[in-house]
Amino acid sequence: MASNPRPRLGELERAVMEHLWAATGAHPEGLTVREVHDAIGVERGLAYTTLMTVLDRMAKKELVTRERDGRAWRYLPASSRDELTSEALHHTLGELAGTDRRSALLRFLDQSTAEELDELRAALADLESHEGKRKTR
Repeated sequence: MASNPRPRLGELERAVMEHLWAATGAHPEGLTVREVHDAIGVERGLAYTTLMTVLDRMAKKELVTRERDGRAWRYLPASSRDELTSEALHHTLGELAGTDRRSALLRFLDQSTAEELDELRAALADLESHEGKRKTR
């Protein structure tokens, strides 16, 4: 777990991250501000400079990486969706250090749907399977 976690995403930052994650396969070199603006800024009525500022701030927060491409910057997600989600969950649990984590986890599980609980059971089984494989090596 990172000792200094990245900040939580705002609504526009989340939309930018979702677009960057979706585009990574087709554009492994990253996207320019213009490409992000054309994909999500136009439909939201955002100025090009607004997205330029958002991406610059996201780079400073280490949510994205950037590399020069001529006069433009190309932006890539600094981590996968799974990694960022895991980091946020660990950070939230870490904030519960002074409280009863077990009670919080039990309340979370009690409020989960049957499908969510099935996903958690499957994830735990996968984790236990991987642990078993590591111990036999």
